[in-house]
Amino acid sequence: MPEYCVTGGTGFIAAYLVKSLLDKGHIVRATVRDPEDDGKVGFLKEFNGAKERLKIMKTDLMIEGSFDEAIHGVDGVFHTASPVLVPYDNNVQATLIDPCIKGTLNVLNSCTKSTSVKRVVLTSSCSSIRYRYDVQQVSPLNESHWSDPEYCKRYNLWYAYAKTIGEKEAWRVAEERGIDLVVVNPSFVVGPLLAPQPTSTLLLILAIVKGLRGEYPNTTVGFVHIDDVVAAHVLAMENSRASGRLVCSSSVAHWSEIIEMLKVKYPSYPHENKCSSQEGDSNPHSMDTSKIAQLGFPPLKTVEHMFDDCIKSFQEKGLL
Repeated sequence: MPEYCVTGGTGFIAAYLVKSLLDKGHIVRATVRDPEDDGKVGFLKEFNGAKERLKIMKTDLMIEGSFDEAIHGVDGVFHTASPVLVPYDNNVQATLIDPCIKGTLNVLNSCTKSTSVKRVVLTSSCSSIRYRYDVQQVSPLNESHWSDPEYCKRYNLWYAYAKTIGEKEAWRVAEERGIDLVVVNPSFVVGPLLAPQPTSTLLLILAIVKGLRGEYPNTTVGFVHIDDVVAAHVLAMENSRASGRLVCSSSVAHWSEIIEMLKVKYPSYPHENKCSSQEGDSNPHSMDTSKIAQLGFPPLKTVEHMFDDCIKSFQEKGLL
């Protein structure tokens, strides 16, 4: 049974991935910034099999060699750790761009040092595909498309900028060093809450439903269920035919359409009703998921399904 390392173990995707791998009987090493912070990492220890097969290890994306111990001896590495920008943060370089790019390089350096690592699966994003001036002309977007860094800069789309540069760097290093790299490109991930506190994407949904922001994002974006994202990561690692990039996205919608759907189903919540005036993020497009389907991936869950699961979990946790 292969042993795996999952970086950024408390993240939304990573935590579900750790749980899924433990459920399958794997030994898992999860890397976090502070293994002693039980408020943040405690929930990982509750997973089935965690006592016997989960090791939580301290690492830092910005420190070279920090991942050596966690990666030494494992068969595969899932690199999911990457900050998502907190709104209103002025120092995007230090809080977002550097950890995304340098962190990826540090993890790949550690993978190069370890002779046991057979494959690395990197969590990228549809953000590294869909931001470009000709998005409507070239849709449906597939694995061959890349975001334009200049477009990202022009519209202050720093998360997309970091993800695009970070993924390109990963491909460059993997090619140079002969690393077997497969990249998963999920769109906006939605689903039930696993950690005690919502992470950034779920916080945004919660704020929109509760009407706390004053406006909703002027964004047209693909949405995808967390279960599909985790299954795509496992397929990327374990299916020998998986290679290159894998788009993992269900329906594309504007936030206004999502809110209309939620208002019908959950009329008792205030919901945001004013659209932001931000530009550059609302271009209609579609995502082509035929590549992952050809690897035997089942049809992706619907937007209704993922938001129902999400809202239900907010209600169960007393957040709504």
